[in-house]
Amino acid sequence: MIRFEHVTKRYADGTIAVDDLSFEVAEGELVTLVGPSGCGKTTTMKMVNRLIEPTGGRIYVDGEDIATVDPVQLRRRIGYVIQQVGLFPHKTVLENTATVPHLLGVKKAKAHERAAELLDLVGLDPKTYGSRYPEQLSGGQRQRVGVARALAADPPVLLMDEPFGAVDPVVRERLQNEFLKLQSQVRKTVLFVTHDIEEAVRLGDRIAVYGQGSIEQFDAPAAVLGAPATDYVADFVGADRGLKRLSVTPIEESDLDQPPVVHLDDPLPADIARWAVVLDGEDNLHGWISGEQARLGTGTVREHARRMEAWLPVGASLKQAFATMLQHDAGWIAVIDREERGRFLGVLTPARLHEALRRSIDADAHAVPRTEVTVDSVSSR
Repeated sequence: MIRFEHVTKRYADGTIAVDDLSFEVAEGELVTLVGPSGCGKTTTMKMVNRLIEPTGGRIYVDGEDIATVDPVQLRRRIGYVIQQVGLFPHKTVLENTATVPHLLGVKKAKAHERAAELLDLVGLDPKTYGSRYPEQLSGGQRQRVGVARALAADPPVLLMDEPFGAVDPVVRERLQNEFLKLQSQVRKTVLFVTHDIEEAVRLGDRIAVYGQGSIEQFDAPAAVLGAPATDYVADFVGADRGLKRLSVTPIEESDLDQPPVVHLDDPLPADIARWAVVLDGEDNLHGWISGEQARLGTGTVREHARRMEAWLPVGASLKQAFATMLQHDAGWIAVIDREERGRFLGVLTPARLHEALRRSIDADAHAVPRTEVTVDSVSSR
């Protein structure tokens, strides 16, 4: 969808902002450009919609050389979201969102209908927010309007220049979550500029780590964190890259232990050493019971089962698993099927979490599936 071929940007004073850059972004892929200030990542992005013209090389969007396209027409086909949002203060939220469709000749009623749909999609009720002006919105709400406006003409490409950098960390995380959910629905081809490696890792299908005007590594987030290509990349992602990798490593069924299980209507078992997982009649997760309760109590499991607070669906990240363990002071978490109604799959312990992380790193290093990697088990020693 987006292809750079030996692109260079050299300014009149001799400064080289981008040097012989070649890479490709697939259709529907979200690529994060990350690096320190002045490394050329924003210049790279602005060359895609010709806000900056390259000195050499070619840039293609959907197979078309953008140098042959009228810049104004090109920009109307590409969504653009910036940190300062850039909403028109004299226009309502609905009017702001409908701006590009109006410029493309869409009738007012149809443009406003489309704008209302998009406001609803980004979590802003058009009946509540459509008639408001930008100054009446919070920073996070303005940022959502900016995303809705960029999507209003249904562009195949979306450029985002540190769009969440001007809001506080709590709002920023919420916006990131909402954008990931939105991207899963609309599947735009996205170039996302950020200086924050954690944001790049969390959002990107692939990450381009910039040095000075060039890309030091272009790979999946897990590969960048697990196997930095250069010392520069290793320094940039940080010594805690193992912790960062937790956020991009999903829980798989092969990571799980199989503990003792009992069912709600079973009589209390006397042979549980420490604890057991409690399931209902359809093997869905219900709770847990301690060995002491089972030995000293009477009646059925149902009368003594405790509520299960520490659980996650398979596919959640190891970071979420670790956070859940800490939040509930739990020595393990239950893992359930994502597709079915709470079907119990197994438990993830700290030892198994550590093994999963090590398998993920080794799998990337040897380009094999995680299931083919064997590591020494801490729990079996």
